[in-house]
Amino acid sequence: MLSGNIPTGMWTAPNLTTVLMSNNSLTGKLPEKMSSVLSRLEMRDNRFSGNIPTGVSSWTGLKVFDAGNNLFSGAVPRELTALSSLMTLSLDQNQLTGSLPSDIVSWESLATLNFSRNQLSGTIPEKLGLLPGLTALDLSANQLSGEIPDQLGRLKLNQFNLSSNHLSGEIPIVFENSAYEGSFLDNRGLCAPSSEAIKLPICNSESRKSSKLSSKSLALILSLGILLCLLAFSILVIMVRGYWKRNGDSIWKLNPFQRLNFTVSKIISGLTESNLIGSGGSGKVYRVPVNRNGDVVAVKKIWRNKNLEEKLEKEFLAEVKILSSIRHANIVKLMCCISSQTSKLLVYEYLDNRSLDRWLHRRNRPSNLSRSVHHVALDWPKRLRIAVGAARGLSYMHHDCVPPVVHRDVKSSNILLDSDFNAKIADFGLAKMLVKQGEPATMSSVAGSFGYMAPEYAHTTRVNEKIDVYSFGVILLELTTGREANDGDEHTALAEWAWRHVHEENAIADALDQDVKEPCYLDEMCSVFKLGLSCTERLPANRPSMKVVLQILLRCSRPVINGEKTDYVAAPLLKNSKRERILEDKNGSLATNV
Repeated sequence: MLSGNIPTGMWTAPNLTTVLMSNNSLTGKLPEKMSSVLSRLEMRDNRFSGNIPTGVSSWTGLKVFDAGNNLFSGAVPRELTALSSLMTLSLDQNQLTGSLPSDIVSWESLATLNFSRNQLSGTIPEKLGLLPGLTALDLSANQLSGEIPDQLGRLKLNQFNLSSNHLSGEIPIVFENSAYEGSFLDNRGLCAPSSEAIKLPICNSESRKSSKLSSKSLALILSLGILLCLLAFSILVIMVRGYWKRNGDSIWKLNPFQRLNFTVSKIISGLTESNLIGSGGSGKVYRVPVNRNGDVVAVKKIWRNKNLEEKLEKEFLAEVKILSSIRHANIVKLMCCISSQTSKLLVYEYLDNRSLDRWLHRRNRPSNLSRSVHHVALDWPKRLRIAVGAARGLSYMHHDCVPPVVHRDVKSSNILLDSDFNAKIADFGLAKMLVKQGEPATMSSVAGSFGYMAPEYAHTTRVNEKIDVYSFGVILLELTTGREANDGDEHTALAEWAWRHVHEENAIADALDQDVKEPCYLDEMCSVFKLGLSCTERLPANRPSMKVVLQILLRCSRPVINGEKTDYVAAPLLKNSKRERILEDKNGSLATNV
């Protein structure tokens, strides 16, 4: 992780076209002048501060400007509207004040605009509705006021969020749709023409007009209300006292791993059935709102024995603290641990689109996966992006952590997706640290999930990073075939089915997911399928490392350059492998030119 200031001369380097410096601890201010050919500036999750300079108008070639989650302050400069080539503008989670620039029609190429979680005030500019390519708009968690412009109804928005502001009036009728149910939360002044699709008060309700009460009736109602509140409060006090008498040892202890913007009581009070989003053998998972800014966390409640031994308590906290020190964009952020004698609460960042398996295998069922528009199926570019992100996280754990971390339970339900379908590795409850990289460690018990466990893990407790590689290979097969890990056929798991499919000299294309198989993606899907086979080799030594897997996927995901794709190796050549010869006999080679 980098820190400190950026050298002044770097910004104006004559051939500088791309700057990628997200997820570090860099500081300093933005310069007035930049390279004239700079087109991409990504500096999210750092500690840059100061104002957005007025000299930003000279950055004329900039197409992507992502400076979210920094410490920028001051007003949004009007000069920013001079960047007519902008396609993505994300300045969320800063300390920006003032109003949004009104003259923004020059952003004709803009597709994504994100100013959420700042301190912006004033009204929403009507001219936002004149941006033809805008598909994602997030102005949530600010202090915006006034009515929502009708012009916004002209936009074809896939993501739209105006929650947690001070907006008022009637929402445009085009947004009275269940797809935008979560777009207007915590705006007390807003109302809707009807309440069938949007959970907002009905505008100009007749019942409201006819509810004129006399002063005596009003006084009586208020008196009864106060009495009922006092009675309910008394009952609550009695119940709480009785609970603490019976469970006096269940006192919650907080172990934070970073700066928090919520209290323990807020987390505890949010553990209700209405917030429950999942459950399993080890506990339950809740979606808990923590403040008025719209921030949400995921809380995993793990039940433990009431009389937990002190030694086990210390081991658990030590392991959680090690995992909390991991900082990577593709690993779910663990914020804190809240513990008592009877249970543990692990508080993670909340990801809007939940888990990959819900999108791959439950897409035909009713779902509340996201507060944004829910597409039924993941297209291939999104699937490849998810594979790359998950591979980045696992490669970091295996090759950059000291000592390396083995997850031991990699599966599609432990790959979580944010609102932009960026993948993050989750659920480290079974993870273990290896003493030396490459050397096997002895585990006290077998862990993992059926369909994802490497063959050697079923009969030995001495394992290394290659068990994660096997599990990730199964995920690649899920992404390419659309099948579940335990759904190879009547008697086998997916990996065995895929190998038998190739062994019987069937075409790989016949195994691919028909929902996303298009001619333009066929070569990429076949290459990733072959990579999945390489990762699921029976012998651990024949499987590639996650670093190699990531390199191959990155080559697969390279953009088209001048109308042609670059050459890349679809899967590593596995010497002296009978399975490799099967693939070579069927397809010519594991090396594919796309």
